[in-house]
Amino acid sequence: MEQRVYHGPISPELLARALIAEFAQGNMQAQVMGDTERMIVQIATRQVRASGGQTAMSVHLEKVEDGVLVKTGQQEWLGVAASLGVSALFGLRSPLNLLGRLDDIAQDIASLQLQERVWDVLARAAEAAGAGHEISERLRRIQCAYCGVAVPVGEASCPACGAPLGGVQPHACPRCGHVVATGTRTCPNCQAVLAP
Repeated sequence: MEQRVYHGPISPELLARALIAEFAQGNMQAQVMGDTERMIVQIATRQVRASGGQTAMSVHLEKVEDGVLVKTGQQEWLGVAASLGVSALFGLRSPLNLLGRLDDIAQDIASLQLQERVWDVLARAAEAAGAGHEISERLRRIQCAYCGVAVPVGEASCPACGAPLGGVQPHACPRCGHVVATGTRTCPNCQAVLAP
């Protein structure tokens, strides 16, 4: 299961609508379950399809502070693998038989890229809404432990009382948006190497 956080003016409903618009057509179908705070989008090939094997995956969308946490489930591969196997058998019998299976092969290749397509759709929808993996402006403020004033990220001391703020400034992984502590060298979510 892979997960990413999109920070900014975004909701699970907006991301679910983008996934439905992309995948509820052609050989694919998509449906949404849940409420406005937590949604699950199930994406699968249609039972009656023009070509290709069966595949499916689910996308979990959950509202978090100033953003949405997205988790993708494991994609089901068995139907696609079986369809590619049939194409290989036809090709072994006679390479000309592959011409009749070109649609199946093309659909199977597209199905193998389902998870990448899901992340592309989510990234485009988030960007269009003004969201991304960067921490939102509101979360970029910390509260002074001494006087309670909200202080912008990067300030060395509280502008109200002068107290030092130290290394409590929040940071986010540029690849997945996971909030990490200052000084963390590797993202605990996606294992990306973080800049010092």
